[in-house]
Amino acid sequence: MWFALILAVVFTLPFVLERMRRPVSDAQRRTASGQFATLSQGVTHYEWQGPKDGPVALCIHGLSTSSYVWRGLTKGLVLMGYRVLVYDHFGRGLSDTAGGTQDSTFFIRQITDLLTHEKVDTPLTVFGYSMGGAIATHFAAAYPGKIKHLVLIAPAGMQNIGGASLKFVRDWPVIGDWLFLLTYPMTLRKGIKAEAHLPGSVEGINALQLAETQRRGYFPALLSSLRGVLGDTARDQHKKLSVAGVPVLAVWADADDVIPLSGKDHLTDWNPQAQHAVIADAGHGVTYTHTDQVLKAIRAATT
Repeated sequence: MWFALILAVVFTLPFVLERMRRPVSDAQRRTASGQFATLSQGVTHYEWQGPKDGPVALCIHGLSTSSYVWRGLTKGLVLMGYRVLVYDHFGRGLSDTAGGTQDSTFFIRQITDLLTHEKVDTPLTVFGYSMGGAIATHFAAAYPGKIKHLVLIAPAGMQNIGGASLKFVRDWPVIGDWLFLLTYPMTLRKGIKAEAHLPGSVEGINALQLAETQRRGYFPALLSSLRGVLGDTARDQHKKLSVAGVPVLAVWADADDVIPLSGKDHLTDWNPQAQHAVIADAGHGVTYTHTDQVLKAIRAATT
């Protein structure tokens, strides 16, 4: 009986801890910058910056960071004349938690809902960072006529992420959920704290990242994305963009241990027309640790 009780406690512990995390509150939203839109999948937090008559730049963040990750780069894009739109994926930042597998269709729906809500009907320059690179690629391939330029920064979608343990988590519901919720929060927080010494263009980014790990629905959203849009490559979408002639710039970090530089070879194979820039001595946080170099690459390719 004691063994069964201990086993029950061990199995339920990560799910209980998840329920103990606090959901996004009305108070948090009232004091936040930006705006909120009630879309078909739930409330989305978003923010505009830059001149109202500027060309629209849509910035799509990655798996574990919210729209704050763009704060440094956005300043440079605004100086370039862009009207910049950033938003939070469902389950991150101040957006709602939403049900359903977070596959490409899920993310594209949020984007198209938001663009419709904001009455954006002009061609876009789309920026995607990390997982946002995969999402941006799927969105651009679905609507190539709406894309002026696609800029991918340390982009996912070139090869499957993770090893055998992540594959197990993806392939086995319930037990995979348990293993992910038991181990990943500690792993992620450890990784965030290990990067606390890095300089960056986003003030207090480590504190923002750590605070996000306390929000209810955050880790289930990450798992859903790992099983969804990150569950396969974006090879077919990149080939479609190549045929459509959509200009693509990929910015890589040469010391990235999350999205390895070998992804450059895959993209070159799928889309020989794509341009590339490699940032030296940069890791996966290149968007906020090497902002000036990223902006330089963007200016060279898009102006």
